[in-house]
Amino acid sequence: QVELGESGGGSVQAGGSLRLACAVSGDRFSRNTMAWARHNPGKEREVIAVIYAGGSTYYADSVKGRFTVSRTNDKNTMYLQMNNLKPEDAAMYYCAAEPTEAVTGGEALSADYRYWGQGTQVTVSS
Repeated sequence: QVELGESGGGSVQAGGSLRLACAVSGDRFSRNTMAWARHNPGKEREVIAVIYAGGSTYYADSVKGRFTVSRTNDKNTMYLQMNNLKPEDAAMYYCAAEPTEAVTGGEALSADYRYWGQGTQVTVSS
């Protein structure tokens, strides 16, 4: 069983920055493909960043160049550094682990994931 817990959400003004963290329980973290996703009511959930066990990263066009995903395997933690935040970035942010099917490269951005955290809210004011 894998459990995920997000932290670091909050309220910022447009142009500001936040750093989200995802703590992962279990001993499979270092082998798992991990992802960050966001969701607003009435919209589809969007996977915005993924990081493979080897460190390769992929981003949705909506956040490319502004967000950076990273991981520290010795701390079982994944991070999302969000810079130059825009009002449209406001959402509930979730971390996820282990795609339900084999993926390579950017396929992980459209994959479903087996494990999800409870989410952390990000609010961006203009």
